[in-house]
Amino acid sequence: MSVPTASASPVRRIPLVAWLFSSIGKKTVVALTGILLVLFVVGHLVGNMTIFLGPDAINTYAVKLRDLGPLLWVIRLGLLAVVTLHIVFTMMVWKENQAARPQKYAVSAPMKTTVFARTMRLTGLIVLAFIAFHLAHFTLLWIDPSFARLHTELHGREVHNVYAMVVLGFRNPLVSGIYLFSLALVAFHLSHGIGSLFQTLGLSNKTLRPLFETGARVVAWALFAGYAAIPVSILVFGLGKGIVP
Repeated sequence: MSVPTASASPVRRIPLVAWLFSSIGKKTVVALTGILLVLFVVGHLVGNMTIFLGPDAINTYAVKLRDLGPLLWVIRLGLLAVVTLHIVFTMMVWKENQAARPQKYAVSAPMKTTVFARTMRLTGLIVLAFIAFHLAHFTLLWIDPSFARLHTELHGREVHNVYAMVVLGFRNPLVSGIYLFSLALVAFHLSHGIGSLFQTLGLSNKTLRPLFETGARVVAWALFAGYAAIPVSILVFGLGKGIVP
């Protein structure tokens, strides 16, 4: 007599859902959400770099974002959803790999991994904590509520003085230190993450893999240099002196 097997849930029997929770589906979600997050990191850096063009430039950039109104919150919630999907599916892929590891190792030698790959989960969790800190610091203004009182006039309109907020925020050595350390971990995470996207999407091979890995490290540390330039310029080189008391 045959033993009945547990059937999949009705939801899991839907073709799209079944594919989504398959090995390749989970990896594809990780890759696509990773691409979206990298694009956000690049775009966010471009906006942040306007601080080097003076107070009016970055304050104008901030006003344009605020003028998006409800759409800005749609973007923020969408970004939160992308981050959540990336984390959840990354953990699912990791658990799947852990479960399959003994079988894979029985037939072949394990792939060589870098320190970037081996610390992906750890750096990812720390990066998540950094994102929460960043939002609390410059978006929600929980860490220093006095930032909410910073205003300036821009083209005849009173607006939040984002330039002064950033300068005052990074004048604090502890805050700048936290940012620089966290940004280094972001670069550490991206050094492996960007390169692995191509492999996950089936665009890599033995010939191209070293090129993708090198390119990923160049991009990751270039992003670090761009983001780090802001707190370093303020704390070390005095950006904003004479403008922000």
